[in-house]
Amino acid sequence: MEYAILNNGLKMPMAGIGTFLLTPDQAEASVLAALENGCRLIDTANAYVNEKAVGRAMRKSGLSREEIFLETKLWPSFYEDENAVNKTLQRLSTDYIDLLLIHQPAGNYVAGYRLMEKAYQEGKVRAIGLSNFTEGQIREILDICDVKPSVLQTEVHPYFQERALKAFLDNEGMVLQAWYPLGHGDKTLLEDPVFADLGKKYSKTGAQIILRWHIQAGNIVIPGSKNPAHIKDNFDLFDFSLTDEEMAKIAALDKNTRYYTSTPEMLKAYAEIVPDVDGQK
Repeated sequence: MEYAILNNGLKMPMAGIGTFLLTPDQAEASVLAALENGCRLIDTANAYVNEKAVGRAMRKSGLSREEIFLETKLWPSFYEDENAVNKTLQRLSTDYIDLLLIHQPAGNYVAGYRLMEKAYQEGKVRAIGLSNFTEGQIREILDICDVKPSVLQTEVHPYFQERALKAFLDNEGMVLQAWYPLGHGDKTLLEDPVFADLGKKYSKTGAQIILRWHIQAGNIVIPGSKNPAHIKDNFDLFDFSLTDEEMAKIAALDKNTRYYTSTPEMLKAYAEIVPDVDGQK
């Protein structure tokens, strides 16, 4: 495993598993399989309604809590709930969260950020960050924060590389974490001839080449999967390195093509949605 060092000195694995769109049963099985295959970073969220299942998988793994880097995200409708962090800890059955993010720049996200700062200062959270924020919205937080965000989780993949945003984050001492690191399973991306050729050279899949590119570019990756074989492959990334020329060849694939685009209407709707976090298995 390779690691990123966050701006407060915390060490974070460069590769983990995401649990977006996984049911509780699927999340528990996938997280357990990932942990058994060397994964030590787990990403979940209030809105995924599978935090309890993630907590169960962590306990069933037999690993100590300190061996696992646990990340979750506060949902907009909870930003003004003073007990939101405590409730999240209870669902995960843990005393602390390694990284807590604001999930969306919707609703009163400044209040949500203040909740996270308080939790950080109380030792309930080891690092805090943002998800799906633009550069302008990040600057807004930087202007008012007492605890600087460590991570931005956002859409990044070879067809949407966010170079200007990455340069801004580097300058601010923030790490980029890629969701949809494989382009939402887009076969056009996964089967691009560049990855096929490199896969033959290194005896890896196209997905493994893409994930390796991310890691060498400094992006933390959290691909999600229900398939045990794919989960195993997603952590078999550390026995080879791409050359500078190969990294440049992948950089040249950037099409500025997103798979997810936020709108003001969507953000307004997010602020009104209340996930059934209490009803989850």
